[in-house]
Amino acid sequence: MGALSDLRSEAGAELEELELDLLLEALVRRYGFDYRLHERDALKRKLYALMHRRGLATLSSLQDHALHDPATASALLRALSVPPATLFDDPQEALQLRGLLDACLRGAALPRVWLADCAGAEQAWTLAVLLEEEGLLARTEIHATVGSDELLAEAAACRIPVERLAQCQRLYEYAGGKASLSAHFQIEDGHAVLLPQLRSRISWAQYNLVTDASFNEFQLIVCRRALPDFGPLLRQRVLRLFHASLAPLGILGLDRPLASDDAHARHYQQLLPQQAWYKRTA
Repeated sequence: MGALSDLRSEAGAELEELELDLLLEALVRRYGFDYRLHERDALKRKLYALMHRRGLATLSSLQDHALHDPATASALLRALSVPPATLFDDPQEALQLRGLLDACLRGAALPRVWLADCAGAEQAWTLAVLLEEEGLLARTEIHATVGSDELLAEAAACRIPVERLAQCQRLYEYAGGKASLSAHFQIEDGHAVLLPQLRSRISWAQYNLVTDASFNEFQLIVCRRALPDFGPLLRQRVLRLFHASLAPLGILGLDRPLASDDAHARHYQQLLPQQAWYKRTA
C-alpha cells in the first residue's frame, strides 16, 4: 500500500504541475500576461487561495472559468499581482527611504523615481509624502508602473476612509514624520485623497517587467514587493533591466541583498547593513 500511495501522490503532483503549466500558458495566449517564470510555490499559494474563495477544486477548472468568464479572469490576474499596499504599512522601509532620498535626488537636474510593479496608489502616496517633507517633490517625477489597465483604474480611483489617516499616523511618525499625516490630504465625503499638488507629481503607466524594455533613466528605482515572486531567470532579467534604467550613482531598492552572482552585482555598493539598498557605482 505504501508504494501504491507514493505512486498516486507522485502522479497527482505531476498532474498538478501540468495543470499549472497549461493555466500559465493560457494566461499568456489569451490575455498577454506571462507568469511562467514566477516562483511556482508562490503562484500555487495565490491560485489555491483564489480557488477556495470561488469554490473551484482544480487548476483546470480555474483555467476553464478564466477563459470563459471575464470576472474570473479579472480576479485571477488581480490575485497574481502585487498585494496592494496601505499608507506607511512598512515604516522601517519608509524611514530608510527618507534617509536616502537626498543623496540620490538632490543633485539631479530632473530627478526621476520608478516604483516598478507598484503596489497601488497608497505606496505611491507614501513616497510622495516623503518627498514633499524632504523638500524634493516639486522637482521630482514619480513614475509608478503596474501590470494591467485594471490596476491603473484602481490607482486613479483610490481614496481611503478618513479614519484610516488617524490609524496610519503612528506608522508615519515611526517613519520620521514630524507633522500630521492628514495635512497632506483633502477630505471628500468622509474619504481622504492625496492633495492635488502631490498627486500631480505621480505618473501612472501600464508596464510589464517580464517583456518590456527600459523606458527612461532614473535616479531611484524601488521594487521590493514584486521581486520575491520572481523565479531565478526572471529575477536576473529584471536586475539587468534595472541596471539599464538606473543612472550612475543612482539608488536601487530590492527585496533582499544582492548575491555575488546576481546580474551586475559588482557595480553596486550596499548602503545600509543587512538592507537591500544599493548605489550604482559604475
